[in-house]
Amino acid sequence: MRTIKQGGVHELEIRRSRFVCALARVTTEAQAQEFVAGRRRTHRDATHNCTAYIVGEHGDLTRSNDDGEPGGTAGRPMLEVLARRHLTGTVAVVSRYFGGVKLGAGGLVRAYGQVVAETVDHVGMVERRAVITVTVVADHALAGRLSRDLHASPYAPAGARYGREAEIDVVVPEEELAAFEAWLAAAGGGRARTRRGASGHIDVPI
Repeated sequence: MRTIKQGGVHELEIRRSRFVCALARVTTEAQAQEFVAGRRRTHRDATHNCTAYIVGEHGDLTRSNDDGEPGGTAGRPMLEVLARRHLTGTVAVVSRYFGGVKLGAGGLVRAYGQVVAETVDHVGMVERRAVITVTVVADHALAGRLSRDLHASPYAPAGARYGREAEIDVVVPEEELAAFEAWLAAAGGGRARTRRGASGHIDVPI
């Protein structure tokens, strides 16, 4: 699952028309619509406020709106940029201030697509990876060595607690869980045990 790293705003001027693109991360269609409504309030004096968004873990929900531009010249090219980048959980609003020079259908398609593409480049993209927090439980002598080995491995510790036994938390991508448990069995000589905890996501820059 890919999404933008953060929200942001970027502006282009093309033949005296201003195109102001705002992007935001969202998790639901309601959040996307709320962001769209807010941008339309902010840019109520714009000639057009065109929109596109993709929502859902697998990009199941897509919407676009030309807001008065000729059909297919604004919302659709905006949506196509998001789809080509394989983004989801992302909403784009482009506010256009007409500068008196008509761009034609092809010019509009290029302008709306370009400003969204440049804004995505500006804010960056991340891959959201499903992870599980695994707690490694071991005696203190073994835990000290395991902690050093973990720091040198792809599975860096995320926290530790020391009581009767040592407990080391490790955030492991779901698809690497079996590999991690095999690594731990070898590194700990079979003397460490694990307890699976909460699931979540981490953002990995791409």
